[in-house]
Amino acid sequence: MKVDPITFAVVKSGLDSIVDDMAYTVVRIARSEIVKDVMDFSAALCDSRGQMIAQAKTIALHLGAVPEAIASVLETFRDDLHEGDAVIMNDPYHGGMHLPDIFMFVPIFYGGKRRAFSVVICHHTDVGGRVPGSNASDSTEIYQEGLRIPPLKLYSRGKLNETLETLIKINVRVPDRVWGDLQAQFAASQVGARGLGRLFNRYGADEVENYMQELVDYAERLTREEIRRWPKGTYTFLDHMDSDGFSDDPIPIKVAITVNDDSLSVDYTGSSPQVRAALNSTKSYTHSCTYLSVRCVLARDIPNNAGVFRCIDVKVPEASILNPILPGPCAARALTGYRIFDTMLGALAKIVPDRVPAAGEGGNSVVCISGIRKNGKPFIIVDMICGAWGGRPDKDGVEAITNPSQNLSNMPVEVMEAEHPVRVEEYAFVPDSGGAGQWRGGVGIKRSYRILADEALLQLRTDRVVFAPYGLNGGGPGGLSRSFITTDGKTSPLPGKVTMRVTKDTLIMHEQAAGGGFGDPKKRNRTLVKEDVADGKISVAYAREHYGI
Repeated sequence: MKVDPITFAVVKSGLDSIVDDMAYTVVRIARSEIVKDVMDFSAALCDSRGQMIAQAKTIALHLGAVPEAIASVLETFRDDLHEGDAVIMNDPYHGGMHLPDIFMFVPIFYGGKRRAFSVVICHHTDVGGRVPGSNASDSTEIYQEGLRIPPLKLYSRGKLNETLETLIKINVRVPDRVWGDLQAQFAASQVGARGLGRLFNRYGADEVENYMQELVDYAERLTREEIRRWPKGTYTFLDHMDSDGFSDDPIPIKVAITVNDDSLSVDYTGSSPQVRAALNSTKSYTHSCTYLSVRCVLARDIPNNAGVFRCIDVKVPEASILNPILPGPCAARALTGYRIFDTMLGALAKIVPDRVPAAGEGGNSVVCISGIRKNGKPFIIVDMICGAWGGRPDKDGVEAITNPSQNLSNMPVEVMEAEHPVRVEEYAFVPDSGGAGQWRGGVGIKRSYRILADEALLQLRTDRVVFAPYGLNGGGPGGLSRSFITTDGKTSPLPGKVTMRVTKDTLIMHEQAAGGGFGDPKKRNRTLVKEDVADGKISVAYAREHYGI
């Protein structure tokens, strides 16, 4: 193909704009806080064969799972995909991740030929199952977790599948929110189809398809070129999750990255076997975490598409926590995904040390509070707390910000209180929690929730209660995660993973782990230490102990 660099740049920018427009559409239309405020959703475009060609600035950990999910759709329907169709699926054993994440694939036709797919993924507030939110870490089989949807047509040639609509609505606790978010996905998919149609009108569908393929090949070439400059060899790292919540046994995540001539081999042999709790990460999600980790240390101008994936070979043992078999539960698989990300970065720090920060907070803590309002209608809060980054090779870590593997936002207190019977009594930094270093880790954050309903169900899922976020290059570890419950004036600690009933006026307090430090604390600039004290991020005693000031 003869490539015109100007047309190539315009098509690339056009595709990027289309997927971002899809994302904005979801935010504008979605009904639930977890989508429109927390922004737990993703949007992308794939070519006619299912290769991802562009992704929005949304949840990065979702998008590497798209290849296996869309492969399941193509295998199920083959040539039975038509204009006006919309396929949904969420089953982890059909390429999905966990049941709340519902994928929607809309084939895009032009000139009577299938040219591409719009893809939108949303984390839904509830998909049924044994607990509200469908996201508990203490489920023991997938059949407890909610409604499993294999690839099925929600729309067929433009006509709504009312049977599937009825089945979904009757199985979820908040059908208006779930259906509203599904409609937001459908609307965003149409935005993608119209945007791509305009690009086809301008340059010709065949020409645009050729440039799509060139864009994927271009990303592959740039990725291989980078890897060629990396030191050859095998680099390992071991990290742990605290436990599965049923026992106190730590859960190892082990990785070995081999740098070949122009590709990487990633082997997770030695990681934990499949666990009883819902922490198991599907193979598609493990692949996604792996691809993202590598992408984070590549040059910024490499396009985010399937070309990067081609350069990474992943080996994951079957029946492990990173590749479970039925009926392994997966609802809280994100916790394991965050630890995959930390473990991968730990190994990559040995390869490209100037590009990798110390460990962050260990991923979102999820505080789920649900119950019945005074009017008899259910409420479900899924609060995903975004915390702290580790110290970076040339900058401090930051705080109250999304984990680098995501693009989430902390739910505004005003929104939570306006929508649900809960009062947030504290939302603050945790002083002295960031790891010491030449570049300190971001401090942790905490939230306290007062229950205003007569009764509620609390589901807490956090980690880094035992294993602190690691520092790098001589930096200290970040502070640990802690949780407490106050009832009738008595305060008690909570485990990192718990499901329990709470009564009115109960206060739940969660402190999230903080980021590790980077570099020798003795090399930290004294002015920065004084600024941290003035800002209340560290105490005078902490400054004296760790920095000698």
